[in-house]
Amino acid sequence: MDTTKDVERFDARFDADTPRIDVRRRVLLRAPGLMALGSLAAVSLGQSMPAWAQAQSGSVKDDINILNVALGLEYQAIAAYQVGAESGLLQKPVLDTAVKFQGHHKAHAQVLAGTVSKMGGTPVMAKKTAEYNFPVSQLKTQADVLRFAAGLEKGATSAYLGVMPNFYTRDLTKAAASILGDEAMHWAILLSVLGEDPVPVAFVG
Repeated sequence: MDTTKDVERFDARFDADTPRIDVRRRVLLRAPGLMALGSLAAVSLGQSMPAWAQAQSGSVKDDINILNVALGLEYQAIAAYQVGAESGLLQKPVLDTAVKFQGHHKAHAQVLAGTVSKMGGTPVMAKKTAEYNFPVSQLKTQADVLRFAAGLEKGATSAYLGVMPNFYTRDLTKAAASILGDEAMHWAILLSVLGEDPVPVAFVG
């Protein structure tokens, strides 16, 4: 099956004025508890993708199942950024970037849902925000929101990387790689805004 026409490339180039924070804020952003929010994000993501990154597809049906899990993760990211945007904790430049990132995830979801349909499957539906069990009570500052978002983006990057070699329909590997690149850039930019090394390692795992 040729799904080349179903694959869209995502423009992940960001404006030169991508939000940064001053040195004084960087001290605050390293406060205790922030790392825990990143871990909670990873746990939240992990609950949505049992063994997905290790799934070996042997048929188009398996590919559809994998794509639907990916679609569910994109819906989760959309909901997470909505929570952040509505929290009142994000300052204007950061809020604008969060909304941009949410738009990217909406584009991912649209392509994934369309591909599932064209392959003969039924796209999964988005859950209600409350069903994702986000740690909303622990999001008390802008840094908390960014740390949680960074954890989700890191987990998504690793998940797409893990599943890329496993598609039965090889054209889907290109689509997954395109999304992976966008997730990785989100993660790097969020780390940078938090005052951390945006590229902490040579390899993504």
